[in-house]
Amino acid sequence: MRLVTHVPGPAGVAPAPAEERPGALVADGAGDRLLDLAPVLDDGVTVTDVLADPALAARARDAVERVAADAAALAGLPSVDDVRLAPPVRPGAILCLGYNYRGHVPDGEDPTTNDPEFPDVFVKTPNTLSGPDDVVALPAVADDVDYEGEIAVVIGRRARAVSVEDAMDHVAGYALFDDVSDRSWQRRQSQWAMGKCFDGFGQLGPAVVTADEVPDFHDLTVEVVRDGAVTVSQSTSTMVFRLPFLVSYLSQVMTLEPGDVVSTGTPQKLPDALATHRPLADGDAVTIRVAGLGELTTRFAGTAATTAQNEGANA
Repeated sequence: MRLVTHVPGPAGVAPAPAEERPGALVADGAGDRLLDLAPVLDDGVTVTDVLADPALAARARDAVERVAADAAALAGLPSVDDVRLAPPVRPGAILCLGYNYRGHVPDGEDPTTNDPEFPDVFVKTPNTLSGPDDVVALPAVADDVDYEGEIAVVIGRRARAVSVEDAMDHVAGYALFDDVSDRSWQRRQSQWAMGKCFDGFGQLGPAVVTADEVPDFHDLTVEVVRDGAVTVSQSTSTMVFRLPFLVSYLSQVMTLEPGDVVSTGTPQKLPDALATHRPLADGDAVTIRVAGLGELTTRFAGTAATTAQNEGANA
């Protein structure tokens, strides 16, 4: 399943305060349609609840399968382009990885030579979370904002001191994540928090794709497109620390709860993109895409323009 959280109102238009509702994306051949799952689930159920509860997941899956098999019912659903998506889950913890993809290694050299001994883990704070239809503000004090296209792992079952062998039993699914960062603030200190934790600098979505839909996490290709050019293209097979180890390693220190997010790091930009680095500016957009997980486009705007788009569109 591809589970989303949606809110009333069209895409790109901020709604009045309203209840977020669980939903699922259903393909109709021409695109995706939104199935509102709230009517078939209990009151107040969230996507995190569905990921954590096999009984709720079964009810959601049954609803998706029924509408997918009924052409008339499917045609009656709204296009996902006509609805507003919120972050699919609201994690209690957003854990991120620094260097976790190997760079280019010349033929004949051992690709593991420069591997770090341990993962470089940092935290993004809750204020960074933004949804796939949110515009990300470029703060006036940030002059070197950059993007990092990543795959985020969503926890579905509490994980505390789990073994590597059991770690994947605690993974519910995957989403795309843009670890937006301001390099100038990041360089000010050895700890990266100030460069990583501006409001909205963690865009998550569009959906959580359940783990059963991804046969091999380490056989995916992460691509990022900016200005029509591919700036990142690298396989998850080149990760330094594989996913089962990461989940196990983190769980030795902290209890991972359903809905928590572990973003698995960004591949290195391609040589041309590195050579022509340009900070993000008002009006820029960056698209992260991974086959099977979809696409996530982050749109950037100056603070005033972002406020108008995210908060003032209902006036």
